[in-house]
Amino acid sequence: MVFSSLIFLFAFLPLTLAVYFAVPFRFRNIALFVVSLIFYGWGEPLYIIVMIFSIVTAYAFGFPIGKYRDVNKKKARFFLCLSLILNLAMLAFFKYYNFFAENLSLLPFLEGKISTIDEISFTLFGKNYTTDFSLPVGISFYTFQIMSYSIDLYRNDASLQKNFISFGTYVTLFPQLVAGPIVRYKDIDDQLSERKESVEKFASGVRRFCCGLGKKILLGDAASALYEYFKSADGFEGSVIGAWMIMICFTFHIYFDFSGYSDMAIGLGRMFGFEFVENFNYPYISKSITEFWRRWHISLSTWFKEYVYIPLGGNRRGWAIQLRNIAIVWFLTGFWHGAGWNYIIWGVYFGAVLILEKTFLLKLYDRLPVAVCHIWTLFLIGIGWIIFAFTDMSSGIDIIGKLFGIGATSFASRTALYQILRALPLILVCAVGSTPYPRKLLSRFVVKYKWTSWAASAGAVMILIVCTAYLADSTFSPFLYFIF
Repeated sequence: MVFSSLIFLFAFLPLTLAVYFAVPFRFRNIALFVVSLIFYGWGEPLYIIVMIFSIVTAYAFGFPIGKYRDVNKKKARFFLCLSLILNLAMLAFFKYYNFFAENLSLLPFLEGKISTIDEISFTLFGKNYTTDFSLPVGISFYTFQIMSYSIDLYRNDASLQKNFISFGTYVTLFPQLVAGPIVRYKDIDDQLSERKESVEKFASGVRRFCCGLGKKILLGDAASALYEYFKSADGFEGSVIGAWMIMICFTFHIYFDFSGYSDMAIGLGRMFGFEFVENFNYPYISKSITEFWRRWHISLSTWFKEYVYIPLGGNRRGWAIQLRNIAIVWFLTGFWHGAGWNYIIWGVYFGAVLILEKTFLLKLYDRLPVAVCHIWTLFLIGIGWIIFAFTDMSSGIDIIGKLFGIGATSFASRTALYQILRALPLILVCAVGSTPYPRKLLSRFVVKYKWTSWAASAGAVMILIVCTAYLADSTFSPFLYFIF
């Protein structure tokens, strides 16, 4: 189930809200736990077992970690490692087994000895089951959240969670379950037992949700359709302009799709009294890749910084160690995104750019006009998104070459120019919408004119109505980050 579906908007969410606010506060975590499991298991119920296993193991190992962290660090570290290994093993098996099997089978001495898995067969309560071997939705996200609990507990940054339902609610909470933001346990610990719900907070959540829905449906999906058009057209008339449109359209698609989901997740959280961390801060206004990664997928960058970069030594142990740590973090960041060489190369690419910026580029940027730095940064981001988008790396390299006229049949075909003119309003709206200026303008009006707050609420309703019309007349449109 996805947020941008009619069944979620007009069946699942209203029923969930009705049940949640009908029961006393002490039962609301149970309600959220149950409905979140239903939400997760809607498409593939069997993978609930995988999630429950991860929840149970982390919850159980939390007790010895909490018991020994102050009296016997060695024992606490042992149970921490067991918890992390078990949860990472589940992620590694379901997400990376076939990747490693395919690549290892290419080695001469292993040829024919390692095979990939297409389906899983098992017996449960005397009955045989067979299911496709597919990636459990959102496993990368909830695995990282579970790991943050174990690590925060070991570091004494969080208290032991003795209530299994509260811990299960933290992991399964459906607003951010399958595509983030990645909520660290220490950031939400207190909210699990005590959170404030109000009409104002609920209304704010509704507005934020509708805004995210509009970004996803009206801008993200529209940019995606344009991207798919130019990508398919590139097969029979690969023009320079067409290649640039592929890069530009995917750049807007991934931003409005993913940031739209994050807005919806944050909005839904507010409806239930939770405050989640912000995940985006207008990343396309950045003047360097260093700044870009402070603004894009903030929860993931924070997770790697908190649990990988700093424990490795961060920038405290000399220049060479810092560059090594950056390289490790960005290799892992790429691999976290997907079991494919393009994702690894994407991570290595950004890691290399960040190292170059740390070494000398940031000093060079200080001497250049801001506009030049901004355009250069957007170009580097666009190249990165081409690497990210094309799992077939030869196709991605071909598109990058055509940006500079290498392998292109023409500079601009008539068809491409016609489609660009048609898409120009959308591109302009996306360009303006990815900056903070519309929000700043709205804020000024709200401060100056009291009636604009009512207008904002009316605008949210209008967005919901328009998006509903689009959904009623369109096919299934999943979020891009669901595959991670």
